[in-house]
Amino acid sequence: MGLAVSDELMITAQPLPTYRRRDRRADLAHLASLVETLGVHQVVVGFPKHLSGEEGEKASKARKFAEQLETTLGLPVILWDERYSTVAADRTLIEGGVRRRQRQQARDSVATLLILQGYLDRRRRGS
Repeated sequence: MGLAVSDELMITAQPLPTYRRRDRRADLAHLASLVETLGVHQVVVGFPKHLSGEEGEKASKARKFAEQLETTLGLPVILWDERYSTVAADRTLIEGGVRRRQRQQARDSVATLLILQGYLDRRRRGS
């Protein structure tokens, strides 16, 4: 699971170490610990819609996870469209000269960074 956090002014996103998912309880506990440690006030979860915009099984799972996260943390959780984030992450890594094996390892982290930055940019524009 890729993780990122914004600066206090909510202008830029910074990556956090990637988290290897275990089970729902452990995942929620890990995220709750991060939220407390970092003083997070809101959470953005990538929402994997189909290219057509329809919601499939993965979107349904993401929605359920977001609901559990909101209940566990007591904070607002925003679902953010993550279509094309992996493609954009790959493109960014390729343009940066990152080798294929290293790209595979960095993809989730960069995609998460792009998802959060997209949310922050849209929020700042007020749209």
